[in-house]
Amino acid sequence: MKPEEALRQLGGVALTRQVQGRGVSEKAIRAALQAGSIQRVERGVLGLPGAAPEFVAAVRARSLLTCASAAGRYGLWLLHKPAEPHYWQNNGRRSAGCISHRTSLSQPRRSEPFVALPDVLLHALLCLPPLESLVMVESAYIRGDITLDYLRRHLVGNRGGQARNVLAKVDRGAGSLIETLARVLFRDVGIRTETQVWIEGVGTVDFLLEGFLIVEIDGIASHMEPRQFKKDRRRDNEAIRQGMLVLRFFYDDVVHAPERMLRHVREVLLRGPARMWSN
Repeated sequence: MKPEEALRQLGGVALTRQVQGRGVSEKAIRAALQAGSIQRVERGVLGLPGAAPEFVAAVRARSLLTCASAAGRYGLWLLHKPAEPHYWQNNGRRSAGCISHRTSLSQPRRSEPFVALPDVLLHALLCLPPLESLVMVESAYIRGDITLDYLRRHLVGNRGGQARNVLAKVDRGAGSLIETLARVLFRDVGIRTETQVWIEGVGTVDFLLEGFLIVEIDGIASHMEPRQFKKDRRRDNEAIRQGMLVLRFFYDDVVHAPERMLRHVREVLLRGPARMWSN
């Protein structure tokens, strides 16, 4: 095997001994270094030109990316980009400027410099604030990439208490990160919240609160397109014609102004269902 192929299989950067472990000779490594097709990142570390910087940093720290730092590798929803990298480390080293995870892995180590998806989620549940870990777990759960039973079985001891509380809030009804956040906000304040509800003549709505208030969470890209905008307004009109009420919110409302959003929702709920006029 050529050094370049071995490095591609290892995520673009790896320890020299990992490359050699794939049957690459020292002679082949020297030739590739001379040709410039691979680089010596530092002593004991080889990489392809253009290797992902976060992978390079992890391998230099003799670590694997995990938790929020590995979310992007699995296409998981992420509420906040981590200020410091999250590393799984089991070599006794403690790198400065990182969040270190040291719990045992539940899955075999990958060849690339990040841990398997179940361990990414387990580390997030034990590390991140509840909402941040919830959106990561829920995005994987909705796709069918993980089961809640698997995560529960591997959350043991006192540290798993908060994590198990997070798992109790996981729901398949969210179509996006902001829908997950909105649902949790509504339910945490005691509002009866149904998700992805089919209403005859209207279609499927994001939320139905207390049986009469429809709440839709709009993404700018899709809902501002003229055809979708018209469709949304016709759906709203039909819902109101049937005696329901409708509120629409955007990402900024849910993430940056949740208290204002909840205040608006409460005010409408307190007024009760719409009254139908009669002649």
